Amino acid sequence: MMKKIRLREAVGSKLGHDITEIRPGEFKGPAFRKGHTVCDEDLCHLQRLGKNHLYIIDLAKDEIHENEAAAILAKALAGKGITWKDQPREGKIKLLAEIDGVLVVNTAALAAFNMVEEVMCASLHNHTLVKTGEQVAATRAIPLVMKRTPIERAAAMARQTGSVFEVRALRSAKVGLVITGNEVYHGLIEDRFAPVLKGKMEALGSEVIALDFAPDEPRAIARVIRSHLDRGCDLLLLSGGMSVDPDDVTRHGIRLAGATEFHYGAAALPGAMFLVAYLGEVPLLGVPACGLYHRITVLDLVLPRILAGEQIGKKELAFLGHGGLCRDCPDCRYPTCSFGKAG
Repeated sequence: MMKKIRLREAVGSKLGHDITEIRPGEFKGPAFRKGHTVCDEDLCHLQRLGKNHLYIIDLAKDEIHENEAAAILAKALAGKGITWKDQPREGKIKLLAEIDGVLVVNTAALAAFNMVEEVMCASLHNHTLVKTGEQVAATRAIPLVMKRTPIERAAAMARQTGSVFEVRALRSAKVGLVITGNEVYHGLIEDRFAPVLKGKMEALGSEVIALDFAPDEPRAIARVIRSHLDRGCDLLLLSGGMSVDPDDVTRHGIRLAGATEFHYGAAALPGAMFLVAYLGEVPLLGVPACGLYHRITVLDLVLPRILAGEQIGKKELAFLGHGGLCRDCPDCRYPTCSFGKAG
């Protein structure tokens, strides 16, 4: 319950909520915080903010204040790798990454949560790479005072799935690079793929421990793959031989090496001829030639997810289609763009 009082009668009373001030292009935030005792010097400032009345809050047993509601919601939404502080500002609490890693969002659970009346939560996109301390989501109850029931219902829905948000750390992989193609193997042209792939892996905290070249011969490719496994590689990247040309035989070499799971083709451009296979528990990624021309391809969407422990299969490659079209901007702004961002 809220009691309305005139501003001039409010001196000596405590504010029941933050009062927001907006100065276009300069500032948006609380001019006065919840619990502030109103004094004579505040009256002119409050009038400039359009406040001719203030409200005294007297909660009934079945009612809840926005700040308490936000804390209940934040606790229910946050999973592993997520931290938050019970310090709401303007009724809102931020969820922060507790570690470096990949943000994982249960998008269906988030939508169900937001279907509950008078609550909301907004987040970064699923599978966004985040740093420790970075804001990944924020939640609040929309009214200043509301019934407890919707808050408890929304929190229960969030907890049903274990968590709506979590951040998964990237493992440090021992990477093997296999560069295929007669033209490179026989020294007719200089390889340019290995430095590109090595740079991507090191940027994600992994180490390339093996690099070999193989001709366009399936058995030779299979031998190099098995050699990398014997040397302790737990992630393999192959470049070359991924197109539909008859002499592009890298896929055959991967099968001969013993791949138990094999998915060729991704719903993303650039990178449609991308390949994901597994040799036991070791992921093997076939990188198409577009990786030499484009700075960012489907490989950059999939690699962090694999390093975060996700199993990538046909379904995951298919779901890349929504948001999987690169706009090929003259000045690449990835990751602050739409590529790889599904709604």
